[in-house]
Amino acid sequence: MGVAVACWLAKSEPEVYAIGDLARDGETGWEGVRNYQARNFLRAMQEGDLVLFYHSNAEPPGVAGVAAVARTASPDPTQFDRSSPYHDPTSPPDDPRWSTVTLRFVEAFPHLVSLAALKADPALAGLEVTRRGSRLSVHPVDPAHFARIAALGRGR
Repeated sequence: MGVAVACWLAKSEPEVYAIGDLARDGETGWEGVRNYQARNFLRAMQEGDLVLFYHSNAEPPGVAGVAAVARTASPDPTQFDRSSPYHDPTSPPDDPRWSTVTLRFVEAFPHLVSLAALKADPALAGLEVTRRGSRLSVHPVDPAHFARIAALGRGR
């Protein structure tokens, strides 16, 4: 019997880092998360978990593809880098406050699944990213929601 894979959604502004960048790079560290709840979700991710790659602050915003967790949480190096916009001078080196995971490219969808389409689909009721005021950059996704969004992105 296989181990259950958890599903997640991670947001990135496409002008900062888009699904095409991940396709080109193969893997990337998911750095700069500075919200405790989102950080805790990063820490809960396991190798092989699937991640919906969401383009935020875009026109239109939406799910652009899929990544997978390649390496579990480790200390986010940007918290100690004084030149980084994510530097946190209050994070103790012996007990780092912030974490990162490594994501691996899986696929770019031929069709962006826009936020409007996510909100309009009754099968996606309760999806965190559609909730008014939701600002979490990383959060869990129900496997049924993940499957539905992937099908929409693949044009099925």
